[in-house]
Amino acid sequence: MLGACNPVLASRALAAEPEIGALLPCNVVVRRSKGAGVTTIEAIDPQTMVQLSASPAVKEVADDAGSRCARHLPP
Repeated sequence: MLGACNPVLASRALAAEPEIGALLPCNVVVRRSKGAGVTTIEAIDPQTMVQLSASPAVKEVADDAGSRCARHLPP
């Protein structure tokens, strides 16, 4: 498990809604399956924050974080 928090995005989300901190998508899991030799990279979809917040600013942060993740993680 890796910590991969973007401090600028986290700050924006917390400024918009302080209670959202526990839902910030800051962890990435990298695991390799036994035998199959397949490496899997997993991270929570930033849009999860939007489902629990009505704040337009949180949606903006989630959209930004989601596009950044999409550039680096396969679908």
